[in-house]
Amino acid sequence: MIFFPIFVSILPPLPLLTEAEILALLRNGDERAYQQVYDQYSSRVYNTALGYLQNATDAEDITQEVFVEVFRSVDKFRGGSSIGTWVYRIAINKCLDHIKHSKRKKRFGIMRSLFGASDEEQTIPLPDFNHPGIELENKERAAILFKAIGQLNENQQTAFILTHIKDLSQKEAAEIMNISVKALESLIQRAKANLRDKLKDFYKGEKDL
Repeated sequence: MIFFPIFVSILPPLPLLTEAEILALLRNGDERAYQQVYDQYSSRVYNTALGYLQNATDAEDITQEVFVEVFRSVDKFRGGSSIGTWVYRIAINKCLDHIKHSKRKKRFGIMRSLFGASDEEQTIPLPDFNHPGIELENKERAAILFKAIGQLNENQQTAFILTHIKDLSQKEAAEIMNISVKALESLIQRAKANLRDKLKDFYKGEKDL
């Protein structure tokens, strides 16, 4: 796996540039531009991935995959949105693909067990929830919440994570999802209703979702 900061960290930083100028440098293979984009967005991508996957190792892997994709596909990006929005979209797609792959692998493992086969490689590890900013005594509660979030459909899950976990504005989240703010609001409301239903036995008396 390529880890860009290792081979560009000794380079001097770029001066203050517009996004168009940074994009032009990226397309020309400027390593300082790669470093700047990675430094600016890597922690956000990691935290977003952790919100989806609830596993630190998986989130780290996805973060690296996202930036490999960013740097390999920069020539295809036409600048119709901000660089940050584009990076977020890649991150979300990578996370959703990872989840789909894990579910297929889990279903295959279940089928193997039904027919008496055993293969340690088919075992799916339990979530290793360790989200930054959540105090130790709240980690169990947070893990249960994130497990419920993971049971939402893709659009509701993305809308809720971007606005309630990543604290993006509705306008930013709608742009990332390429939908209207009104459509985003509808997804958030449905996500909250579904989460209340899933968590009603655990969060009795709490109405702050």
